[in-house]
Amino acid sequence: MSAERISMIRERLGEVFSPRSLNVIDESHKHVGHASAGGAGHFVVEIVAEAFAGKTPIQRHRLVYEALGEAMNTEIHALSIKASAPDETAGA
Repeated sequence: MSAERISMIRERLGEVFSPRSLNVIDESHKHVGHASAGGAGHFVVEIVAEAFAGKTPIQRHRLVYEALGEAMNTEIHALSIKASAPDETAGA
């Protein structure tokens, strides 16, 4: 199930942002027994995309949430987002 969720997250974010880099990390194993998760996963998303240029952290998070759509209510229990514009990363 985890691999499918990672693929879905990568696909949705890739389609919306065409990121320069995208890393999705499943941290669900750290939350085993977390009753309120209801079987949904805990993930970290590290994404670098032009769409984040000039945006505040809250605006960036909202863009990611919008891109993931209903999965935020069904497949993802917790999401840590590290969203950057290309000029904010080393080696840009």
